[in-house]
Amino acid sequence: MIYECAIIGGGPAGLNAALVLGRARRSVALIDNNQPRNAVTHATHGFITRDGITPSEFRRIAYRELLNYPSVNHLQTEIVSVNKTAMGYEVVDISGIRIRTKKLIVATGVKEIFPHIEGFYSFYGKSLFNCPYCDGWELQDQPIFVFSENPSIFHTAKLLFNWSKDLVVCTNGLTLLSEGQKKQLQSKGITVIEKPILAFTGQNGRLEHIRFTDGTHTARTGGFVMPQFVQSAPFREQLGYEMTKSGGIKTDESGRTSIPGLYSAGDASYVKPSQVVFAAADGSRIAMTVNMDLTEEEFE
Repeated sequence: MIYECAIIGGGPAGLNAALVLGRARRSVALIDNNQPRNAVTHATHGFITRDGITPSEFRRIAYRELLNYPSVNHLQTEIVSVNKTAMGYEVVDISGIRIRTKKLIVATGVKEIFPHIEGFYSFYGKSLFNCPYCDGWELQDQPIFVFSENPSIFHTAKLLFNWSKDLVVCTNGLTLLSEGQKKQLQSKGITVIEKPILAFTGQNGRLEHIRFTDGTHTARTGGFVMPQFVQSAPFREQLGYEMTKSGGIKTDESGRTSIPGLYSAGDASYVKPSQVVFAAADGSRIAMTVNMDLTEEEFE
């Protein structure tokens, strides 16, 4: 069997792309390794009708809806290689099974790379987060902090001031802010700490203190740690698609990559903003492009 479209990635982008293509009566292989990036988070926010839903429940509802369409086949496996063929693409999973398809959507998202600080993963997803729009409401008016090793921390600090006025900026020993920027933040009562962080401490997932290498500490109940985002898809060397400066798979305005028949949707393409609602919308948009391209080829 040759599928009309295979989708690698079962996050919001891949799920919504499969839904749109299934409803368009296209044969779809949705390939999902069941390792969602947001599995550690307590809830998904900012998606109308699904605000506060857990990631696992979101996926359960999505697959229940998807599998109502008989042309959508869910394959729970990991893809290790992708090859261009005369008919389209052949993807090979970890057990050696080969899946052939005319079109291919890469919707594998991105990975988060966080600084190596003791205690971080004890609190991540419970009182430490990376997206103010996703979790700022839950930390409103609390003593919070923002941590980053990137100059964009200045913008993030100003943004977080909307959720809490009790705010500390931590640069982990780096000089990221100009004197003018420091004065602007300090004029709003925002504390800037440029000392290296030793550890995050607390109990049962609830942050209590940030400890610094000089022996000092500051009491905080939560905060935002800005990660570096890198591609999850390991297929660039195999396929040779172009990348953007921000690390996304480069596409045109309709989701087509530089390789014929290859598309990218969601975080894998635009990297940020990394939110469920953006990814789902992008999956829908790219699925329409795929369906349009398949339709045009039928009339050639």
